[in-house]
This record gives sequence, C-alpha cells and structure tokens, in this order.
Amino acid sequence: MSGKLYIDLENESIELYPQQGYTVPKGVVHRTRAPEKTVILMVEKDTVNPKGD
Repeated sequence: MSGKLYIDLENESIELYPQQGYTVPKGVVHRTRAPEKTVILMVEKDTVNPKGD
C-alpha cells in the first residue's frame, strides 16, 4: 500500500512496490523485511497461526 517490501525465499528475493502483490506458495519458507516505513495488506486463511518475533 505504501513503501517497499522484500520477501526473501530460499533462492531469491521478491521486491514489492505499492499496488503490487505476491502469493507465497503453501509450505515455502520465507521472511519479510522492509527497509523503510511500509504499510501492507496481508490476506491469510483463518487457519494460519502467525508466529511473529
């Protein structure tokens, strides 16, 4: 929605800008990071148990 977001996968990093999206396939290990203030909208099933730091 604003800012820049990186999604780090095992073999690549995806760089997202405002109005872009990406679907991480089920079971793929990943992490997100933002080098600046970033606002995102994340959509998940209600069965997802987020494990933040």
